[in-house]
Amino acid sequence: MSAIQLIETSLFDRLTKEAGERPRRRINHNFHGAMEDNPHRFLNVMLRGTYLRPHRHLLPPKCESFVILEGALAFIIFDDAGVIQEAHELSSSGLLRGIDIGPGVWHTVLVLTERCVCFEVKPGPYRLSDDKEFAGWALPEGDPAVPAFLENLLHSWQKLSASRD
Repeated sequence: MSAIQLIETSLFDRLTKEAGERPRRRINHNFHGAMEDNPHRFLNVMLRGTYLRPHRHLLPPKCESFVILEGALAFIIFDDAGVIQEAHELSSSGLLRGIDIGPGVWHTVLVLTERCVCFEVKPGPYRLSDDKEFAGWALPEGDPAVPAFLENLLHSWQKLSASRD
């Protein structure tokens, strides 16, 4: 891995094309070398309609930082029962550009623009077996009811946003 990696819009465009060819409608681009490295630094390019199952990083405890480089998303925080506690619009052109969350916070994102490019940082190493705990109250990826679940989350986020205005 090169000691210098540039973050250019041409990279965003290439990753967007790749994300569009994937069923999950998103792709990561790692800046760290190995999965054992610490910290992990990566771009997460997400297209509208992607589903990130609500999850948390509790065991082992991991913080996570998100900074939006392009586009916008709704960052949603839940309690243990799946009730929305907070929802924030993160946008490359808005007042709120990023968020840092502590270990154990249930969260997901909804992409609000055609694409959203997010720079993320979280501790390594990555191990599939314990990287994240998925919420039992949330649908698994691939479930046919996911589009309705996303629509309900979007509606709930819009109501919360309207109530703050």
